Amino acid sequence: MLRQIFVEHPESVGETYLVHQRTAFGFGFSMIVGGLACLVHGLIPSLCLHTGSDTISRLHGRMAVRRTPAAKAGVVAASKA
Repeated sequence: MLRQIFVEHPESVGETYLVHQRTAFGFGFSMIVGGLACLVHGLIPSLCLHTGSDTISRLHGRMAVRRTPAAKAGVVAASKA
């Protein structure tokens, strides 16, 4: 049970639990900052013109680069299920 909760997913993307935690925290913090920038932009349209979309593009690029061939195969297999 504990292995399923804490180990299986990080291993499926080629990471240890702690590496996966650090990566997820980094993504989460970036998403919070990007989201706050979008809220500021909604209030004052002349501010944070590209921050939200730049954040999304940067995070997508990081996620796509980090995927190992085994992880990519797992994603494809999971999406077909």
